[in-house]
Amino acid sequence: MFGLSLPQAMKREQLDGEFDRVLMAIVLALVSIGVVMVASSSIAIAEGLQVGPFHFLQRHLVFLGLGAVAAILLMRVELRFIERHGGTLLLLCIALLVLVLLPGIGKRVNGAQRWINLYFISFQAVEAVKLLLIAWLASYMVRYRDQLQDRAWGVLKPVAAISFLCALLLVQPDFGSSVLLAAITFGMLWLGGARLAYLFAPAVLGTLGMLALAVFEPYRAARLVGFLNPWSDPFGGGYQLTQALIAVGRGEGTGVGLGASVQKLFYLPEAHTDFIFAVIAEETGFVGVSLLITLFVLLAGRAFWLGLRASEAGRMFAANCAFGVGLWMSLQSLVSMGVNMGLLPTKGLTLPLISSGGSSVMMTCAAIGLLLRVSYETERALRQAGRLRSEDVLDPAELLGRDRDRRASAAAAEAKPLPPTPVFGPGPVRGRVEPRLGMLP
Repeated sequence: MFGLSLPQAMKREQLDGEFDRVLMAIVLALVSIGVVMVASSSIAIAEGLQVGPFHFLQRHLVFLGLGAVAAILLMRVELRFIERHGGTLLLLCIALLVLVLLPGIGKRVNGAQRWINLYFISFQAVEAVKLLLIAWLASYMVRYRDQLQDRAWGVLKPVAAISFLCALLLVQPDFGSSVLLAAITFGMLWLGGARLAYLFAPAVLGTLGMLALAVFEPYRAARLVGFLNPWSDPFGGGYQLTQALIAVGRGEGTGVGLGASVQKLFYLPEAHTDFIFAVIAEETGFVGVSLLITLFVLLAGRAFWLGLRASEAGRMFAANCAFGVGLWMSLQSLVSMGVNMGLLPTKGLTLPLISSGGSSVMMTCAAIGLLLRVSYETERALRQAGRLRSEDVLDPAELLGRDRDRRASAAAAEAKPLPPTPVFGPGPVRGRVEPRLGMLP
């Protein structure tokens, strides 16, 4: 009516947000690639174990479903509720890592005690610790923002906490996850405004400590030697890496074809988990690898963009959570792909949203749910701020009345004749008054 667009009248607190569709599209693309590649890389392994050709695919789909449920639950939780329970989250991290070490509760697989035995499923505690640590650290950085930026003690407290968690992880032992958690912590502290001078000493000491553990522990030293020259012992310490490099090399430009990988046929260990990237490189070649890396870059970039947007909207807890999830996804995918291509020593980290797994798949999906919640609340905050800057919400009748009055005023102004322009004659000439010191205006 009258060409006037009438907005729906609602209060600011009733404004809804919107989940980031670009992020959801990127995640769905990665999940789809993961489902196809888990099916391709695990058939031979499943048949060798006589559990049916699609055993690992079915298992992967089940955990994806559970992860989707966890993501939906987190998408419906207000971030301020999570922020209020930051201290509880840190205690839960410690409790999970201690439970792993308790007899009867912790489960040992391949010499490492990293799983909690739930009888119907084995849960890897560190996967939940990654998400819980990010949420706790985001809460800490909001509560102690001034200390974090101005005092060394504000940096040393979270460093002490992560050092204790890393010590519990090294007892399992889980060297790769401890390095990843430390990197996420230092990255979040730096993005949160901590001075580099306060971060430098703990970072150097932590790096030297990790190097010492890698060099003086026999099996870690063997991995390091195998990484530096895997072809010196291709059937021993360098076996995993040499088989992965052969798979990557066979892929060339466009790959050997989907499902046609040879290395997954009992040559490449853990082909559907830790070394699934090598199978992707063999079957899809440089083209497929480039597409996969692009998707992970987009995922990390979108997470950091959401964090920046939340920071500009004044939602610092949401921003810190987004930065943490972005660091987690980018660093873990970088390490996993680097290991497969011989750029990093073997770490045992899965490729997020791609590798077959249980707890890793579920907690990665939960992290995506947290990231989507950040996008929702940020959009809601921006809409509320926009409504605050505009006029108070008017009902349609009042808007019509104002529009009618405006049109009537414009019509009356057009019909009313303009008054004659007054003509002024020249007045008497006045001399210029020169300013003097102390002269009043």
